[in-house]
Amino acid sequence: MRNSEDRSIVREMLGWLIYILIIIGLTYLIITFVGQRTRVSGSSMETTLSDGDNLIVDKISYRFRDPKRYDIIVFPYAYEKNTYFIKRIIGLPGETVQVKNGYVYINGEQLDEHYGNELMDDPGIAEEPIQLGENEYFVLGDNRNHSQDSRAVTVGVLNRKDLIGRAWIRIWPFSEFGVIKHE
Repeated sequence: MRNSEDRSIVREMLGWLIYILIIIGLTYLIITFVGQRTRVSGSSMETTLSDGDNLIVDKISYRFRDPKRYDIIVFPYAYEKNTYFIKRIIGLPGETVQVKNGYVYINGEQLDEHYGNELMDDPGIAEEPIQLGENEYFVLGDNRNHSQDSRAVTVGVLNRKDLIGRAWIRIWPFSEFGVIKHE
């Protein structure tokens, strides 16, 4: 009788161990390939996103489609480990981007967009036209005069391989919970 009870306990423990390993494996796969939680730090994306907002980043859609203008994306900051920036795609591969008189110009035409809170004081490296290569993107924060973005030498133009994913859902604060609008 004692042997069957021991086997039953061992079987139960083994079942729980397998269950826990499956959960850990699925969590790893989801975080690595599907989605990731990130927190907005700073005001560079005001008024679209605020300091302290918690988001889920969609890491899978760019495997099936190209990033689009106005997508809000997450990418690593090259000069600080475990630091990620969140910005809006403005310039697409093959386009020429320039900032003149506080406005964005794409291929010589003023971009008709409403995301910037104010005219840009500093065009940075985009004072001169920037020709984007294949798989290159130009990004800006919505709070343009308080954003370190593609105009800064330390950020510059992004390569597609550096894009972690696209902001998908705001999960905190609960009063702002919902899918993030990109266009």
